[in-house]
Amino acid sequence: MGVYAIFLKYIKCGDIRYGCQPYDYEDGTLVFISPGQVYGVDSTGQIVKPWGRALVFHPDLIAGTNLEKHIKDYSFFSYEVNEALHLSKKERATINDCLQKIETEIDHNIDKHSKTLIVSNIELLLNYCMRFYDRQFITRSHVNKDILVRFENLLNDYFKSGTARTLGLPTVAYCADQLHISPNYFGDLIKKESGSTALDYIQSKLIDEAKGKIFDPDKTINEIADELGFKYQQHFTRLFKQKVGVTPNEYRNLN
Repeated sequence: MGVYAIFLKYIKCGDIRYGCQPYDYEDGTLVFISPGQVYGVDSTGQIVKPWGRALVFHPDLIAGTNLEKHIKDYSFFSYEVNEALHLSKKERATINDCLQKIETEIDHNIDKHSKTLIVSNIELLLNYCMRFYDRQFITRSHVNKDILVRFENLLNDYFKSGTARTLGLPTVAYCADQLHISPNYFGDLIKKESGSTALDYIQSKLIDEAKGKIFDPDKTINEIADELGFKYQQHFTRLFKQKVGVTPNEYRNLN
């Protein structure tokens, strides 16, 4: 796809595939695709007649507008697996109303206001989607909490198994991949559930692990840094002091 696309499907007409994974894309859901992404529809061999609406626009349409500056803030354009926006009936009506306004403006005779009004209505639609995704994070909190538990267990295993020494520090992208979630969706989910960014969460876990190891007098600070996945001891010392307020050696002496 070389365009932005938003699909609203009214009926089930095959499973949409995004990258190499299936989307949880049922009737009444929205899917967002940005330029450069690959997708397809698997109808499982059945003859189906899709029914719904789609908003498709080229990046050139928003060039030089406020929306171009902030399009990357709409992180749902980079969501991937099982992350479609499931709309309530009232929310679907709001989205349809936005789409109708855009359609009406497209059908209007083109004048100097056309681009501004079309782009403004697209931005309005995207802002509503931000609100509805925030609602979805809340209403699907049982699913999100399960992911948070799996994230915690993933980090525990990462350090206990010695993976850190082999692969280095755990990254947000690595954790998202292991949990089969896109990095953007993962980051938004962790922020909503814990109040911290995914990186802060990883670093807090890292510091907790470090504190436990520092109490072992037989280990040097350099060995601890290596076990945690740091390439250089000074990077570990800098992060530890930033988070704890003292260096690892000072922390060891204080305790």
